[in-house]
Amino acid sequence: MGVSRLCRAASQVASSLARAIVAGQVFRSAAHATARRIAVVSGACGIVLASAAHAQASDKAPLEPGSMRARVAACTACHGEQGRAGPDGYYPRLAGKPRDYLYHQLQNFRDGRRQYAPMAHLLRNLPDDYLRDIAAYFADQHVAYPAPVPADVGPAMLERGRVLTTAGDKGRGVPACTACHGASLGGAAPAIPGLLGLPRDYLLAQIGSWRSGTRRAAAPDCMAHVARQMNPEDIAAVAAWLSSQPVPATYQPEPAGTITLPVSCGSQE
Repeated sequence: MGVSRLCRAASQVASSLARAIVAGQVFRSAAHATARRIAVVSGACGIVLASAAHAQASDKAPLEPGSMRARVAACTACHGEQGRAGPDGYYPRLAGKPRDYLYHQLQNFRDGRRQYAPMAHLLRNLPDDYLRDIAAYFADQHVAYPAPVPADVGPAMLERGRVLTTAGDKGRGVPACTACHGASLGGAAPAIPGLLGLPRDYLLAQIGSWRSGTRRAAAPDCMAHVARQMNPEDIAAVAAWLSSQPVPATYQPEPAGTITLPVSCGSQE
């Protein structure tokens, strides 16, 4: 099996595992053991793909040591040119996301609050200023979004996802996604990400990771709190609805200070 096919297979297995965790179909201990095995394969993939990206870029034009193009070659190997997203439906878009959000995520991967072996390997020992430069580079990239891939689910699930996204469920303490991520779901400066234009599998994996505790942020961890109020059907519905929505031409983060968060959120303080 070629390296690229092996990496796609690892991503697909990781995605399936995330769905199973969300649905409660596997025990957490078994899931974590499997996840560690996937991480070993994925870590090798990340290293090999980064090397391939470097070689490919070298064929076109030499990578000048220390240049931003050289710094992000490993990033774009998985996340696509300019950070426009990987082709496999798992690696998310980086382009145009709020600078501080990207910076915080780089820190979280480096410092163990997010678990993904290739990212941890690439970021190990990198200083904060270096990470800020990478975050600023991708935040300044503005490229077109592809058309969404409609989720293969019924209208009832999509409607449930729409209601949770736009109105939440106050009775169970689930705020609307729009309450934090903006009416257009484009996020807000400096550190709230947009939710449109993301693959369904990625959304499932991240909400599931917050729910299971394998993704964390600064306390109080508002997303972990929200995810734990959601049941597996809620998570599946929200991921299906969000991933099916087209991205408006004017899609961008709202200015800082325009959103009053309904819950305390340490990552925004």
